[in-house]
Amino acid sequence: MIVTPEFILLSLVVLTALAFDFTNGFHDTANAMATSIATKALSPKAAVTLSAILNLVGAFLSVEVALTVTNAVIRIQNSDGSPRPELIADGGYALLLILMAGLAGAITWNVLTWRLGLPSSSSHALFGGLVGATVASLGWAGVKWIGEGTKLDGVVGKVVLPALISPVVAMVVAMIGTRLVFWITAKLARRYQESGFRWGQVATASLLSLSHGTNDAQKTMGVVTLALIGSGHWTSTTEIPFWVKLACALAIASGTYIGGWRIIRTMGRGLVEVFSPQGMAADSASAAVILTSSQLGFALSTTHVCTGSIIGSGLGRKGATVRWGVAARMGLAWVVTLPLAGLVGAGMWWIAHLIGGIGGGVAIFAIMCAVALYLWWHSKQDPVSHHNVNDEWAESADAPASVSGGTN
Repeated sequence: MIVTPEFILLSLVVLTALAFDFTNGFHDTANAMATSIATKALSPKAAVTLSAILNLVGAFLSVEVALTVTNAVIRIQNSDGSPRPELIADGGYALLLILMAGLAGAITWNVLTWRLGLPSSSSHALFGGLVGATVASLGWAGVKWIGEGTKLDGVVGKVVLPALISPVVAMVVAMIGTRLVFWITAKLARRYQESGFRWGQVATASLLSLSHGTNDAQKTMGVVTLALIGSGHWTSTTEIPFWVKLACALAIASGTYIGGWRIIRTMGRGLVEVFSPQGMAADSASAAVILTSSQLGFALSTTHVCTGSIIGSGLGRKGATVRWGVAARMGLAWVVTLPLAGLVGAGMWWIAHLIGGIGGGVAIFAIMCAVALYLWWHSKQDPVSHHNVNDEWAESADAPASVSGGTN
């Protein structure tokens, strides 16, 4: 086999996509397991192990979200269905460079928000990076913003609208569920409530981990498939190669097992004090919303959904206090994720474009690795791990109490 510059760039795109999937895993472990760890329904290490296994299984249950990423972000076809020649010429170099820059923007944002302990959306980081790189390369018309006719498609229909609606739906469902749970069990002593609902919480957290795999792992599958289509190694826009499914499933499961302890701490301890009944209600609401959206092909943010559910569970429990300062910072991160990841993606594309050739793709990869390694090294100054993830939250400052020991 002849190793061409385009093949090297394709290999870098696949490697970077799997690296993004890995960061998605440790960034989003909190979505499924933060409440179970906070209530001690599961030990921290048992929680991330269970979540990793179920993320792996869930990645094989559906391909609708993967097909959304393949077809609903970059306008890869003309109106007659033929491939756009400017994207697939020279072994798909132009498309591969867009994907490389977009992924680098997403990874940079993921690692930065992990360092800050902010549960921002990995999904929106990915879409923001792709949109920014596409606009820089092809202009605004290069992005599929809306669907054809009345079809709910494109970035607006498949990404933006679900982002606005899903947290509200999850919040309302979790609030109602929490109120019902406490009303039904009102005559039980708190210790019986906790011990009984912890088992239920393990079940709902498991379902949530499974649903996370059906949604988030597929986004990277869609990116890799798009790269294969652009380079001529795959032709179908309605199927995903099995090896792509397997590689992405393993990548997100590995990242989940590492455990993004900083974000787990913020979601489990920083938003609201969580008891097992409301934890079960929050996880049930999140899983229901995510599984429904996965079947509809909506590439929503599991972070937005799970955060909405946790806040809803706090509103549903009488006497609970929601830390709105923490919630406001998280909300700000949600708002800026798409545009800032887009700016990073656009900047990465321009760097590669100015360098030109395969050197541009290598430069993007090197910059991304340098930023990620620096932020990882910087995190050693105030490590958070499974040893201290459940330490008391410094409520007066709406920030984590000082911690020591561990790695991330």
